[in-house]
Amino acid sequence: MKIAFFDTKAYDKPSFEKYASACGVDIKFYETKLTEDTASLAAGFDGVCVFVNDTVSAPVIDALIEGGCKFIALRCAGFNNVDFKHLAGRIPVFNVPAYSPHSVAEHAMAMLLTSIRRIHKAYIRTRDFNFSLNGMTGFDLHGKTVGVVGTGKIGRCFIDICRGFGMKILAYDKYPADIPDVTYTDTDTLFRESDIISLHCPLTDETYHMIDGDVIEKMKKRAIIINTSRGALIDAQALLAAIKERRLGGACLDVYEDENDLFFEDYSNHIVSDDVLARLISMPNVIVTSHQAFLTEDALDNIAETTIDNIVGYVNEGTESNRVTA
Repeated sequence: MKIAFFDTKAYDKPSFEKYASACGVDIKFYETKLTEDTASLAAGFDGVCVFVNDTVSAPVIDALIEGGCKFIALRCAGFNNVDFKHLAGRIPVFNVPAYSPHSVAEHAMAMLLTSIRRIHKAYIRTRDFNFSLNGMTGFDLHGKTVGVVGTGKIGRCFIDICRGFGMKILAYDKYPADIPDVTYTDTDTLFRESDIISLHCPLTDETYHMIDGDVIEKMKKRAIIINTSRGALIDAQALLAAIKERRLGGACLDVYEDENDLFFEDYSNHIVSDDVLARLISMPNVIVTSHQAFLTEDALDNIAETTIDNIVGYVNEGTESNRVTA
């Protein structure tokens, strides 16, 4: 069995090589992303393995199938980069729905604590032997209200962490669960009453730009937004405007709606042409990390094991564990 593996990074290989070799799967690693221009690289392979910023559009799907591809394996939970309407009834798509919800939830809280306690600023100051506390005042999380949008596995892990800080928890989900000490409500109430808002929902037509200028107007003036899910849940230009006008307390972003050509790459010696992202990063109350919430050894191992199991189960046994039917 031969798999074409796109958008390869150094941290991908060890876990995938371990599980692939144990199951007799031959992986060809490509550093390039899957696009209409690179889809021909998958010709002659049984399937492809793709990540969040690979493009699985109609032309790409046609090229993959023409080249003999029998399945698409996503090594992530999200699947908004796949054109399922064009794919319908042709070849299956598999994902990794729960690689390590703790890794993402813990990263969300790490960014929040870094922001409100000015940890990033303290680190820079003390390296220059500047021990002044001016401008370093934060606030307690205890007693604050956190609004959690999406209470799947990651959202619930984040709720558990917030509960440990003694926070009041509001939540919104299309399919509410029975979670102790959590009050489900509508999005308007959640956005209006929360001191902190954390997004843990998928990107769909319904959730695209769920936080825009109108929604931000409803929020508390010092509210903080956390997004470790998908960038396009937030209208980045509206967020920038709100930060500039001091309508928000801050933002913690592990994702960005136009991240595809930027994240996971080194542009430290280049001029970044995305003015919105550049200006967000320059703001003192905005923290941006490069879609790394998933990046723990535990998560990478789980991603590789589940992805290979999905592939081997489908090819050898005809099972369809974790098939996406969006």
